[in-house]
Amino acid sequence: MRKLQPSFYLRQSVTEIAAELLGKVLVTSFDGMITTARIVETEAYQGPEDRASHAFGGRRTNRTEVMYAKGGTAYVYLCYGVHHLFNVVTNKAGIPHAVLIRALEPITGIEHMLERRRKTQPDFSLTKGPGSASKAMGIRTMHTGISLFENDIWIADDGFTYAADDIIASTRIGVDYAGEHALWPFRFFVKGNPYVSGSKSSKKQNG
Repeated sequence: MRKLQPSFYLRQSVTEIAAELLGKVLVTSFDGMITTARIVETEAYQGPEDRASHAFGGRRTNRTEVMYAKGGTAYVYLCYGVHHLFNVVTNKAGIPHAVLIRALEPITGIEHMLERRRKTQPDFSLTKGPGSASKAMGIRTMHTGISLFENDIWIADDGFTYAADDIIASTRIGVDYAGEHALWPFRFFVKGNPYVSGSKSSKKQNG
């Protein structure tokens, strides 16, 4: 597997990146525990002009400042005081685009994932949904700001790709507060994959 290079993350289109992350492999290596899982669901957030984004209107706080970093940086935030959600910062420094990793299909290190999730047997809920995915991979808010080009968390290309017909675009989940922006087709997932979370109306992604 080859780590994705900076050029992958530094592109202008966050939706293009979000769609192309499907099929890539998320890898974590903490304290000798290596886990790998294939990305099967993502959501794109388009910075200041996106009401669903933490950076809407150019908002900058201690939590969101990392969104303004150079593409290829991890942004991990706490949701509802419980779930640690892993995002990939994209675009050049100063443009706060990000992609939320919503679901994964486990590949290796499943025993570590089970221990982190306090499960005894693997099932589809192991890495279904962004909170479960982050927890299974050992990703927490303390990892926000780290580079995805180092050796703790990274995303790799193992040559696998999904067919274009298998990639679906839909509206995002849980962003009704964003008004008309909640209708943007910024969620991408693999059709029929049992690890994909939620059930929203969808349409085939073009391009």
